[in-house]
Amino acid sequence: MTSDSLRGERKNADALRGASRLAVQATQGVIGIVQEMHCTIASGPALLGRPLERPVRALTGLLYATLQGVTQQVGAGIDAVLAQLSPWLGDSAPGPQREAVIAALNGVLGDALDASGNALAIPMAFRINGQPLRLEPWALREALPTATGRLLVLVHGSSMNDLQWSRLGHDHGAALARDLGYTPVYLHYNSGLHVSRNGRALSEMLEQLVAAWPVPLEELTLLGHSMGGLVSRSACLAAEAGGQTWRHKLRRLVCLGTPHHGSPLERTGSWVDVLLGISPYSAPFARLGQIRGAGVTDLRFGNVLDEHWEGRERFGWGGDVRRHLALPEGVACYAIAATSAQELAERLPGDGLVPVDSALGRHPQPELTLRFPEANQRIILRANHLDLLNHAEVQAALQTWLAS
Repeated sequence: MTSDSLRGERKNADALRGASRLAVQATQGVIGIVQEMHCTIASGPALLGRPLERPVRALTGLLYATLQGVTQQVGAGIDAVLAQLSPWLGDSAPGPQREAVIAALNGVLGDALDASGNALAIPMAFRINGQPLRLEPWALREALPTATGRLLVLVHGSSMNDLQWSRLGHDHGAALARDLGYTPVYLHYNSGLHVSRNGRALSEMLEQLVAAWPVPLEELTLLGHSMGGLVSRSACLAAEAGGQTWRHKLRRLVCLGTPHHGSPLERTGSWVDVLLGISPYSAPFARLGQIRGAGVTDLRFGNVLDEHWEGRERFGWGGDVRRHLALPEGVACYAIAATSAQELAERLPGDGLVPVDSALGRHPQPELTLRFPEANQRIILRANHLDLLNHAEVQAALQTWLAS
């Protein structure tokens, strides 16, 4: 890589960082909510430098002037700012960085972007290598010439995207394709929308995907990381309610670090975790006040149905209104939790985002407990939330469970 191209990529990365930082600096009645964005390098060249201070300063002023204390105009204000930032978020920006920043914006502000028709709102799609699939038999045959009867759908987590299943040279989907003959397909979606809304959309798209699958379909497996597990469970409930036929092909559901009963970070008003896979990545944590998207607030208790949030104040301190919950009937369900602990104990810390009990479906109220069989549970020691994407013990568990 030449020095000129390196400087060009650094400029693009700085611009994207500034755009993302500005987009989440909205405030609702309180000046001073600050979004810190720290970008580091997971691998590859060192692309990131200082932010573009002058544009950042100017646009931050515009953002606060537009959004201060105006709840109803959050989406419109963000659109006004993002319109000025569109050259930085255009197709000329480096692919993985652009994808990750847009995923972060959708995770935090996706409902506002969607409601306003903003072009940065992510439309749900199945993708391969970042390219959307047309759900027609001829198109799937062309895109997946080696498709098998074993379909694996991978569903990413909050503020992430489908490309981020690849981490530090490992991709669970690719490994299962190589070793067990699965055909992996990756969901790309706006994680700022309500989980139940994404669940319905996923169910409808799975109906199309299964109908158009280019070879006889033997079985379907859903693999969800973090919020992706909630979206997968919600899709199962939507299919059962709507009588969709793909549900009869579902054989396994695997949840990696899924906050089935919520995350303490959302309860304190803070949740964003962004990764750019094996290239430069962002890991922003911030107090985002009341601009958190609907998907984020669903993570307070692990909402998967409309009735869990309809008619309720998203930012209030109301309690958990969920009632009896169950895993999908007739499906082998598996759960993996990570803990920072060095050894197993009665009480374990979580993975930095999700408590162990939440990830394993345990709850003090028996009617809310998700009854994953003991043999279908794993706890990964000395690991954090993102380690679940490439941990050798996770891959070993997947190999055992999905081979049976």
